[in-house]
Amino acid sequence: MNNIPQREIGRTGTLVSEFGLGTAPLGDLFDVLDEERAQGVLQAAWDVGVRLYDTSPFYGNGKSEHRVGHFLRQQQREDYVLSTKVGRVFRPVHDLSTFDPGPFVGALPFEFTVDYSYDGIMRSFEDSLQRLSLPSIDLLVIHDLDFYFHETEARVSAYLTQLFTSGWRALDELRRHGLVKGVGAGINELGMIPRFLDLVDLDFFLVAYGYNLLTQEMQEEEFGLCEENNISIIVGAVFASGILATGAVPGAHYFYAPASPEIMEKTNRIERICQRYETPLPCAALQFLLANPIVAAIIPGAIEVMHVQSNFDLLQRPVPAELWSALKSEGLLREDVPTP
Repeated sequence: MNNIPQREIGRTGTLVSEFGLGTAPLGDLFDVLDEERAQGVLQAAWDVGVRLYDTSPFYGNGKSEHRVGHFLRQQQREDYVLSTKVGRVFRPVHDLSTFDPGPFVGALPFEFTVDYSYDGIMRSFEDSLQRLSLPSIDLLVIHDLDFYFHETEARVSAYLTQLFTSGWRALDELRRHGLVKGVGAGINELGMIPRFLDLVDLDFFLVAYGYNLLTQEMQEEEFGLCEENNISIIVGAVFASGILATGAVPGAHYFYAPASPEIMEKTNRIERICQRYETPLPCAALQFLLANPIVAAIIPGAIEVMHVQSNFDLLQRPVPAELWSALKSEGLLREDVPTP
């Protein structure tokens, strides 16, 4: 086993491997994975030293949690950190003829209700324990309370109010009683970190967008707020939904949608500089994130064993310091962002 360095989550005392595994793909996101392949990905991550596993009830309507739980039940409980999410409560679909799995094409036949109330969060937590068939969860994430999913200010405000007046009591109880070690929030866009910090006492944010090789908007103010409050960042979409892994190829995706001409052009410019210094684009994307001391971990997903091994190998690969200087001098990285 490789010894991946560990970093602490906020003030929790919980150490996580800085290279973790995101398991949305194991919920059959865009592609159906058979069980052998899914378990192979989990085993490959374990074999390279990954000890942080992030899942969610939303990923395949419970399928990812079932798969992650099956694998982790075979390991010693003290040897890993497990993260899952709250904010949706699932129930069985009774009419399969109308069932829409959404982007999780092989999703289990369940549908959800958005619920950030005390009862909803407790129900979600307890259901996750059942699906995982594990006695405990280390980190709980308030999932998708933002405009990407809820679209309007009225709905986002209503759910924030529900969380503040009801659901937060559940999360606070679970943390105070030691049933979870840390509480965070998943963020898809700018502007939500300050709103959460005005309402609740979090240990970390799981950031999907706003901080990657293509955009560092969160560095300017939002990461500063987190640093002042000793709040960690876990980065989820390390390849920005694909384009930082594939490059600006036809059909490349950024933020779950086809990349715009502007993003394609910027990616091309970054990749040309990477080529100048004989560095693969995904290598730069991975190492850039972990250079920021506020980032406790990155959690790229994978659908193949070779993806896990490749990501691990890219993290070990030497990168010339001149690459980062060139990216900054070309205006492709903010001057104030930390680099390796």
